[in-house]
Amino acid sequence: MVLAILLASAMGCEGPKTIDVSTTSHLFSDTEDYTKWVNPMIGTAKMGHTYPGATVPYGMVQLTPQTHFEPIVDASGSYNPATYPYCAGYQYDDSTILGFVHTAFSGTGHSDLGDLLVMPTVGRPDLDSNDKGGPRFGSSFKHSQERATPGRYRVRLDRHAIDVDLTATTRTGAHRYTFTEGGAAHIALDLTYNIYHHPDKNVWTFVRVENDSTVVGYRQTSGWGRTRLVHFAMRFDHAIADYGYEKGQELAYNGFYRRFDEERGFPEMAGRDLRAWFDFGTFEAEETLEIRVGLSGVSTAGALANLQAESVSKSFEQLQREAHDVWNDALSTVHIESVELKDDTTFYTSLYHSMLSPVVYEDVNGQYRGLDQNIHTSEGFTNYTVFSLWDTYRALHPWINLTQPDRASDMVSSMLAHADESVHGMLPIWSHHANENWCMIGYHAVSVLADALVTKVPNFSLERALDAAIRTAEVPYFDGLSSYIDHGYFPDDLSHSSVSKTLELAYDDWCIAQLAAAAGDVSMQKVFEERANGYQRVWDKTSGYMRPRLSDGSFRAEFDPLDTHGQGFIEGNAWNYGLYVPHAIDSLIAWHGGNAAFIAHLDSLFTMRLDDVYFAHTEDISRDGIIGNYVHGNEPGHHIAYLYNYAGAPEKTQARVRMICESMYGPDVNGLCGNDDAGQMSAWFLFSSLGFYPVAPGSGWYDLGAPLVRSAVIKVGDQILQIETEGAMDGALVERILWNGEVIQGLRIHADQLLQGGTLRFEFKG
Repeated sequence: MVLAILLASAMGCEGPKTIDVSTTSHLFSDTEDYTKWVNPMIGTAKMGHTYPGATVPYGMVQLTPQTHFEPIVDASGSYNPATYPYCAGYQYDDSTILGFVHTAFSGTGHSDLGDLLVMPTVGRPDLDSNDKGGPRFGSSFKHSQERATPGRYRVRLDRHAIDVDLTATTRTGAHRYTFTEGGAAHIALDLTYNIYHHPDKNVWTFVRVENDSTVVGYRQTSGWGRTRLVHFAMRFDHAIADYGYEKGQELAYNGFYRRFDEERGFPEMAGRDLRAWFDFGTFEAEETLEIRVGLSGVSTAGALANLQAESVSKSFEQLQREAHDVWNDALSTVHIESVELKDDTTFYTSLYHSMLSPVVYEDVNGQYRGLDQNIHTSEGFTNYTVFSLWDTYRALHPWINLTQPDRASDMVSSMLAHADESVHGMLPIWSHHANENWCMIGYHAVSVLADALVTKVPNFSLERALDAAIRTAEVPYFDGLSSYIDHGYFPDDLSHSSVSKTLELAYDDWCIAQLAAAAGDVSMQKVFEERANGYQRVWDKTSGYMRPRLSDGSFRAEFDPLDTHGQGFIEGNAWNYGLYVPHAIDSLIAWHGGNAAFIAHLDSLFTMRLDDVYFAHTEDISRDGIIGNYVHGNEPGHHIAYLYNYAGAPEKTQARVRMICESMYGPDVNGLCGNDDAGQMSAWFLFSSLGFYPVAPGSGWYDLGAPLVRSAVIKVGDQILQIETEGAMDGALVERILWNGEVIQGLRIHADQLLQGGTLRFEFKG
């Protein structure tokens, strides 16, 4: 009955304005297979940096092929730019698979992970390194024999005629290898391999053969996460006939282990760079070998428990069906009617990408390794990690807060736990796997907290959130924060990326002021409202741009507003990044000379040409993500198209947003114009294609554009939000927007309205 009402309402028939679906686990998955519209290959080419492997929504395990090994440092010890395309270890243009790892980031501009590379071979694999330090046992493959779907990855390895089939649960990966021509079945286990490898990456590796079908161990790595531990447990469905290892380097001291021949048949091995082989005897043609791998950040016992709870008692087919079903349930929380079929693929792939991180980071018993490297037990929440916050606070976390409040609650609790475990008392900046890697600028967890407050995320402790936010904003040694506090801006002679940091922290401090206001803490509200005015101090009215300012109060003399390198900005320039004042857009408009002048300025941003020389030193910006001088392939400009609304030109917001949707996203392997950045790029598309976007998360307001979809039904907490359209959409402008039948006065809608459920209707002219 509920389904009939929803479908009728989505098609414009009369129905209730709000529908309680609190007892409904999913909306449409019984009647529709949403996974058929997902293309996990989108973004695997060029700068997408996504991966086409097997995982489940927010899963700790991302079982994915690796197609090339490129160390992060070259022979001279300098940074190797060729490593940049391999942030996820996979590029579509490659023709060789080195093996399959169990952890990876999706679409980040820097990287780590790539744990436990496994590769099947016929005959004993060559464990020596190639000339770049990578494994020699890889195999060629063809895309015609490769298929990726949500929760499953399949490919034929040409070298040994082995068919690969992979699937996953939250904490385990499942491999099935079919030796189509038979032969001496072997498995290579490479603990040396890393995504973004360097000579000091592996701190220690350990393998222990428990019995003829179980292998456990761990690896500790350094690098982006400087003290990262991953424990594993592997179960084979065939008995191990023989096995051996290579250490990768001689140990200066090996104690009395020198008594043993550790290279073959010895049941434990330790070293910095282990590679191992396992022999399973001679297989008949079409015989299969299955492996189940459990991960844990806590212990090998935890990995075994995860394996037992999630995988070993189930057949591969059952695991694959469950992975498919959990994806279908997750994707079914949004039902769209698209204008074109390609938009279905683009939309649901974006929804899929939005669920690849953050990831669960705890064992089935609730234990997890904390930032303090101690073992904690989550109480009343599930612990998450991989918080790429400079990217994801803009749209991904607002999307999760709005559409998955219970999961958002767990993520907020995880951030607060991080702050409690931090010796600095700080919320996460960019954190993963019990490590803070300090990447990028700002302390944007406060934005997520402020947005969680206004979107009524459950179990939200305002007292804890405000305390953690204030502590984070008062650490003087964090990224030049003391100079920001002293001057009210980041002096360019005392701090890198001075303008970008001033603008980002001004917004962050505004978010803290919102938390303080909600808590009734007038004193802290005033402190952070004043700090939120920092953007005013880097505005140079003479040049008409945000500009680097020195500690003596003067603006830096040498200044090029088009250059993205060395001009006080990070991954942007004064033209585009200088428009980042989401909490005080009226100031921007006034400084540019009023509505008409501001509109002209925005127009020129989209129509001018930014020469390659201006972003030659910025890896995260590429030509395919640029429209004029507007850089959609990078996050600081994601709000810009909506700024026309504030200057009285909503028709230009509508046109620009739809142009970006149609030109920067698509259904093929080049369907992302830049790094997906842990789901931010995809979340922008989700919001924008539905017709609304959070320009200033934490305000509670969503700015209205023009939907790309004909209609949509979205689960929002325990209510239903419906998007409807009327009139021809192709190139047409929105004439009026209605909420539950009442015309909206203005160009925004508030979270309080959306959370009640109802119908947002866009009526197009003509």
